[in-house]
Amino acid sequence: MCGILGVFGSPHAAKLAALGLFAIQHRGQESCGMAVSDGKVIRLRKKMGLVKEVFNDGELANLPGTIAVGHVRYPTKGSATEFNTQPHMVETLAGPSYALASNGDLVNYHAMRRYLEEQNVYFKSDNDGELLVKYIAWQVMRRGEGIIEAIRHLMRDIKGAYSTVLCTRDALYMFRDPHSIRPMVWGKMQDGSVVVASESCALDTLGVSDREEIPSAGIVKVSSEGIRVIENDPDLYRSIPHPRHCIFEHIYFSRPDSFHFGEDVFRMRERLGAALAARDTDLQADYVVPVPDSSNFIGLGYSQASGIPLSMGLIRNHYIGRTFIKPEQTIRDESVRQKFNLLPNFFKGKRIVLIDDSIVRGTTIRKIVDLIKKAGVAEVHLRIGSPMVKHSCYYGIDTPSGDELVANRMSLDEIRQRTKVDSLKFLCIDDLLSCTNKPEDYCLACFNGDYPLGKAEA
Repeated sequence: MCGILGVFGSPHAAKLAALGLFAIQHRGQESCGMAVSDGKVIRLRKKMGLVKEVFNDGELANLPGTIAVGHVRYPTKGSATEFNTQPHMVETLAGPSYALASNGDLVNYHAMRRYLEEQNVYFKSDNDGELLVKYIAWQVMRRGEGIIEAIRHLMRDIKGAYSTVLCTRDALYMFRDPHSIRPMVWGKMQDGSVVVASESCALDTLGVSDREEIPSAGIVKVSSEGIRVIENDPDLYRSIPHPRHCIFEHIYFSRPDSFHFGEDVFRMRERLGAALAARDTDLQADYVVPVPDSSNFIGLGYSQASGIPLSMGLIRNHYIGRTFIKPEQTIRDESVRQKFNLLPNFFKGKRIVLIDDSIVRGTTIRKIVDLIKKAGVAEVHLRIGSPMVKHSCYYGIDTPSGDELVANRMSLDEIRQRTKVDSLKFLCIDDLLSCTNKPEDYCLACFNGDYPLGKAEA
């Protein structure tokens, strides 16, 4: 899970891209980057660190141009190095010609990389974004065809999740995998500039009022000739009956003020909380306490449906980052200790319904419960706004091994004992789907092992 952003047609493209990337910083805090074209040269700037740290006023002044593509990264494929930071660029004899940023993971990355290397294509990183841009450049140079046809070949040959922005010196391309696993929304600003981003909250920040999602297997080209929406490859699209959006975008990743997959994220989370409460008609408690921030609206939905008062008994330090997407367990453990604190004298003697969005590895929630227990709580009833995560994700979430997933190793009661709570309930898959408008459009592989694209190849 990363964040992408593209801008076309603004003399302030770099500044707009930086503002948009800051709005989706929650999608990745490891590194960020931006490529900007002035019509003649594409300039690239990328570095480890946060958007505000990397793109200060001085850096932005050195990125003139009207086209920009940007990226915030959390690592799923490739180590945490500047080489794996996006965007990735391809230079031809005419100079820098392509820059690409993508969100997702490719399940046949290794096979496609071996194939391209056999065609004398050279790689600098271990990142799937580089494979995408070099595949496109290779197709253009090998076949002598246009970029759109190269992207269509990519959609047939490369399997996985990819919401992608690509810029040349004079055009911006946006395209999305046939299953549209990750979100991708675009629209026009009042001055006619075009913006595309991983989430609609970035478009809100930039004042984009009218927007729509890039369709499954869709391609949009923006140039001086205008906006061209390319129809989906008919053969490819017919083979896929419906999208398979990542349900975890609604549960955890996306900001609550985003709208994608036809759903308001905050309303979806409220429905998750209400569905949890519907299974708890006999539970007696003093307060509902969500684990901030992604569980806040789940907690609100539970409180409204149950009548149990909501309280923000846990306080989050917003300068720590997101513990779930930290790449190493030791870093996650340290972040938990710094990230959460309790309201003084709040928990003592209270019966608490503790709401969290998910349990993946189980380490974060166990430490939170320990904090609450030490504060003298009387009872902790843990409620999880998603089903048990039993399977690894290969489409852009950092769960590479089933051994890391606590629900894959333990029963419900064993997890309850491990977390030291008085009771524990997860949302069941049927209840989860009942909270969506189009239940058939979602990927549930992390819950049920039904992978629409199979598992990642070795």
